[in-house]
Amino acid sequence: MFPVTDNLRLNRFPIVTVGLIVTNVLAYLLAVRHGGSLLGGPSTRTMLDLAAIPRALTHPGEHCTLALGGHATACAARTAPAGALPTWMTPLSSMFLQANALHLLGNMLFLAIFGPTLEDSLGRLRYGAFYVVGGLVALGAQVALAPNLTAPTLGASGAIAAVLGGYVLLYPRARVFAVSLIVLFFTVVELPAVVLLALWGVEQVYFVAAGLSDPVVSGGVIAYFAYAGGFLFGGAVIGRLVKERKIVPPHRALA
Repeated sequence: MFPVTDNLRLNRFPIVTVGLIVTNVLAYLLAVRHGGSLLGGPSTRTMLDLAAIPRALTHPGEHCTLALGGHATACAARTAPAGALPTWMTPLSSMFLQANALHLLGNMLFLAIFGPTLEDSLGRLRYGAFYVVGGLVALGAQVALAPNLTAPTLGASGAIAAVLGGYVLLYPRARVFAVSLIVLFFTVVELPAVVLLALWGVEQVYFVAAGLSDPVVSGGVIAYFAYAGGFLFGGAVIGRLVKERKIVPPHRALA
């Protein structure tokens, strides 16, 4: 079963959501070119150069590099390595850096499904700001819980959690069209949007448990709280930002 879109009518083309998806894909390809593989994602050294590291953010002047043996990171007061972004830029750059191709595909699929409706409801400028601030809030939650964590933090999951939090508050009864393939027959079904939101949560649990969202040192429960921070932020502020609340059409069985 492959989810495609929700059942809410759009009034205009979701240019911001498309732009965010394109930016994430291009950033992934550039990061992989800098070091790594197309499927396996950026190398650990590339992540240390481009991702946000809580320890570096909470200890100005410190920079993190691979420790001896290359299996851990060490942070100390030193000159930034060649090619590394300034620390103050990494909270933003980390939002567009995915751990691997599966991480990228999963995040962009959910952004493509739920982002356009929220963009239409908020307006393009507000939606863009909402997305970025949601990602920063999620990262802030992780830094607050683990200020000395030396593992790179990366991914669009925090920002997407904010999008999902806002979406479920505005449209708890919305439904999602999904294409189901049974042998050689295709059929389209409608699923409650909350089912897809739960699926996203399961996906994030898998990413953390498998070390895919934090390839150097697993953030474990810290990452879950970061996602929760983004989700709660989205639900908390969406009511004050929304410009137009859409009418949710009644559910109808599809042949």
